[in-house]
Amino acid sequence: MLRHLGPALPPTSGRTIHGLASRLRRLPPSCGPVRLIAVDGHAGSGKSTFAGELARSLGGAPVLHLDDLACHDELFGWTDRLIAQVIEPLARGRTAHYAPYDWRARRFGAPVALPPEPVVVVEGVGAGRRALRPYLARLLWMELPAEESWARGRARDGQEQREFWDGWVAAERAHFAADPSRPFADLLVRQGDLGEMCESGVPGKKGYEVTPGPAVTP
Repeated sequence: MLRHLGPALPPTSGRTIHGLASRLRRLPPSCGPVRLIAVDGHAGSGKSTFAGELARSLGGAPVLHLDDLACHDELFGWTDRLIAQVIEPLARGRTAHYAPYDWRARRFGAPVALPPEPVVVVEGVGAGRRALRPYLARLLWMELPAEESWARGRARDGQEQREFWDGWVAAERAHFAADPSRPFADLLVRQGDLGEMCESGVPGKKGYEVTPGPAVTP
């Protein structure tokens, strides 16, 4: 049975995200008392920015960045940490504590608290992986092609991260080949220029369009 998601939301940044937030709040809990919302997509596709805007529209919902659970030696091998440190406590209605990774110092830091709020956003490459999907209320996919996403990411991080990006691209390709997320996405998020003054009063701000994803498309 297809999950009813309503019509596509028009590409006007504030209205789109507020409308989406309203939908998400009405979902039944998926991980104990929590509605766990995943934002997945290729590196450089705009996940962090979108997740931050969505969290603000959700009244300051916590955001878990999967970069905090990954590390140099395990770019995608963080499933056990996520389940043990985050999913299991939230599923019991308890505050989770996870140790964020410091990418410069190359070590995990002091634990950070993640309370079981009504909605928690998880963003990062692989947020929609097979092991996490049973706990998700919705899976959102940033709809930007891999090569374009990676080009944006490389431009953002500069030459000093060139070697890291070379290794990352190979690892991401391997991950999505073995454990794809997009086919299971409930919603696709597309980003584009609004060409108008948005609610923030900033001209030319990027806007979003949210449409049903492959998981709910007949």
